Order: sequence, then structure tokens, then C-alpha cells
Amino acid sequence: MDYATLAVEVFIALIVLAILLSGVKIVREWERMPILTLGRYRGLKGPGVIYVTPFISKVPFTISTRLQTVSFKTEQTLTKDNVPVVVDSVMYFQPVDLQKVVLGAENFTMATQLAAQTTLREVIGQSTFDELLTEREKVGASARVVIDSKTEAWGIKVTSVEIRDVGIPQSLQDVMSRQAQAERERRARVTLALAESEAAKKMVEAAEMYKNNDRAFELRWMNIIYELGLQGKNTIFLVPANIPIAGSTTGQSISPLGVYGVGDKTKMAKKSDTSTGGQATGTNDTS
Repeated sequence: MDYATLAVEVFIALIVLAILLSGVKIVREWERMPILTLGRYRGLKGPGVIYVTPFISKVPFTISTRLQTVSFKTEQTLTKDNVPVVVDSVMYFQPVDLQKVVLGAENFTMATQLAAQTTLREVIGQSTFDELLTEREKVGASARVVIDSKTEAWGIKVTSVEIRDVGIPQSLQDVMSRQAQAERERRARVTLALAESEAAKKMVEAAEMYKNNDRAFELRWMNIIYELGLQGKNTIFLVPANIPIAGSTTGQSISPLGVYGVGDKTKMAKKSDTSTGGQATGTNDTS
């Protein structure tokens, strides 16, 4: 045997060995491989090391049994109360019946996504705009039930549908903003009116207390003057002329200026003259 023939035989052996080894596949724990032998479905293989007969058996695709996520957005859709919205959602699904996954749909991921889009549009059309904003979980649960009923024939289990965002036209956003602002202003005015009403009631109660207690009224006036003196940095202090008369410890009234240490010289002089005249008259009568 010459070297040329030996080389050809070795080359052919290597080719055959490579073809045989090409059937060795490694399948990960969460993956399964459907096997088609001469075009017929023969089952699933995996995980681990499997062997697929070259030229006879084929693996059309690999199926992941883990939970899968699909993000999708609907086209502009009208709600039940004719509000145009664009809803951005996310769906979680998982293949459970792998034979149906292989034989039921050409592309189960795309089929599930399109079914979710059309179903969500139907659910949005049956819901009002307020429900879509405030009850997203309820709308998502309704969509999940309908989508799951459609994908059950494909071996897909839809576990959850969640609404991430609800888009509305800019003009409608401006209207909603004005409405919210008007509502806040209404609440602020109602709160202010309630505060005024409560303050008026407290003022009436305080007035009744001051009416029956002159001392309390005088002390309140003195406190008001004190608080006025604390405001600002001005050295000029104006005292109101209508300060209530403060009573002395002997029961006699004292002039307002006397309360603050400034004597009323005119009244004091008159009182002195009156007291002197009274004494003199009394002396003359005695004599």
C-alpha cells in the first residue's frame, strides 16, 4: 500500500468520524431538544449529553422551559369612554406542554406576543379610562385570562400581564392637568373656609371669656402690645389710644398712660386741687 492510498483512507476516516461526532449534543438543564427522524416527531431529549443521528434526525430548535418575558405595546386604542390611549405592557409566560409547543405553533414566542397585543386591545375597549389608570392589576388579570385561553392550545402558560404605562395625547394631558389643578384649588378653598369658620368660633368663645373677665382682657391687650414691640427693628413704638383701663390693686382705675409709667399730669393736678380744696373746706366748717 502506497502512501497516497493511506492518506486517502485516513482522510475518509476523519470525515466519517467528524460526521459521527457531529451528532453529539450538549443540552443545558433548562433546555429540551425536539427530535425529528425522517420528518416525524420522535420526542424530546435532554438535559445532558444526547446523540442525534446525522442526516436522519434533526433538531428544529431548542425549547427553554424557564419563565420568559415579552414586552409589547399596543397601537392607539379607544377605551370604553372613547379616550385614545397607547398601553405599554409586559407579559410573563412559560412553556408547559412541550409537545404542543413543537407541533402547535410555527413560532410560539411570536404567536404569544401577537395574541397578547390583540387581546389587550379588546380588554382596553371594554374598560373606561379611569379604570385603566386606577385598576391596572384588574385589567391585566382580565387580559391574562383571555391570553392564557388562546395560548393553551400551543402549550404555553401565561402567568402574568402587567401594564407599565398608559400614554395619552398631549391635549388630553393638558386637560387632565387643568382638572387636577382646579380640584386642588377647590380643596384648598374648602380647607381655608373651614379654618376661618373654626377660627371665628374660637374668637367668639374668647370674646365671651374676655367679656366676663376684665383682667383677662387687659392682659390680652398688654400681650398684643408686647408682641408688636417684638416685630421689626424699629425704635419708634406707637401705643394705641384705645387701650382698656387697667384696674389697680385698690380697686381704683388707672389711666392707660399710667399703666406704662407715664403719668397724666393734668388729671393728677386736678386730683391734687380737689383733694386740697376738700380739706380746706372741711377745716373752715369745723372752725
